Amino acid sequence: MHIEENKPLAPFTTLGIGGPARWYLRAESEADVADAAEWARVHGAALFVLGGGSNLLVADDGFDGLVLQVALEGIQTSERGEQVTARVAAGEDWSGFVEHAVDADWAGVECLAGIPGTVGGTPVQNVGAYGQEVADVIARVRAYDLRARQFVELDREECGFAYRRSRFNAEDRGRFVVTRVDYRLKKHGGPTLKYAELQRVLGEGSAPSLRAVADVVKCIRQAKGMLLVEGDADCRSAGSFFKNPVVSEAQAHEIAVAAGKEPPQFTAGEGSKNAGRVKIPAAWLIEQAGFEKGYARGAAGISTRHTLALVNRGGATARDVMELAEEICRAVETRFGVRLAMEPVRLGFGE
Repeated sequence: MHIEENKPLAPFTTLGIGGPARWYLRAESEADVADAAEWARVHGAALFVLGGGSNLLVADDGFDGLVLQVALEGIQTSERGEQVTARVAAGEDWSGFVEHAVDADWAGVECLAGIPGTVGGTPVQNVGAYGQEVADVIARVRAYDLRARQFVELDREECGFAYRRSRFNAEDRGRFVVTRVDYRLKKHGGPTLKYAELQRVLGEGSAPSLRAVADVVKCIRQAKGMLLVEGDADCRSAGSFFKNPVVSEAQAHEIAVAAGKEPPQFTAGEGSKNAGRVKIPAAWLIEQAGFEKGYARGAAGISTRHTLALVNRGGATARDVMELAEEICRAVETRFGVRLAMEPVRLGFGE
């Protein structure tokens, strides 16, 4: 292993913010992952797994532990009837894999086009957008279990998926290092067209190709500053900074009274725990609380294209971003009684 010391982490994040890692290792094999985990255990060092850095805010003082960047590559596929199983290494670029699937006419991830990051991060956050979640197509996750000190394979049910949630970022946060994800896709399947914005752009009742849907999704993301484009200041973000809150119907009514109008509402998802609950767009709540696109607080600000994204306007610190995020959270909670949850992973904040 080649472990580097005092490695700057800001260049590994889309926000471009944060201090150094005390130690850093780039893992290109499962053996590297196991060896790094053992090194951290023996040395009593905290371990953090780094993927694409697209959903990450690093503290200004950095991280006093070992940052393990999972860089395993490779895609293997097998087919059975109309079903295709793609075994994808955790270090593969997620957007690149989606393009690969769409080009091969495999349905199931077309609405997730243009999302930055690596494959290994998708089951952790249960990445979703425009009516799709990776939980819908994940068949199995292979990972190194730091507690058991061995590799394990978990099926979809064992991953504990929910909205923007999995066992990997909830009850078992920090326990597993994902090294491979198996996706079950459909050959020549039709695209998912649940999202109203997609239906409006593509035309209700139309039968677009997977490619057409993926391209529209990327166009929508770019219009909102959610597509990584070099030189675009709105791309210095961590994507959606706040989760869309899931509330009871009674709370939704209270929000409508406070706002003087009905908020947009979406299904909260399947399952008994979501019965009688709805999802309210965090961006709508932020705007109704008085924040506009382009709002700035020093070097940190809100994207000029989407109120859900906080951006580094140039020279922002992690403290700048957190102060802006807290200002927004307080305003939304004061007006609507809803506390927004922050979506990015925060590293080095002592939480």
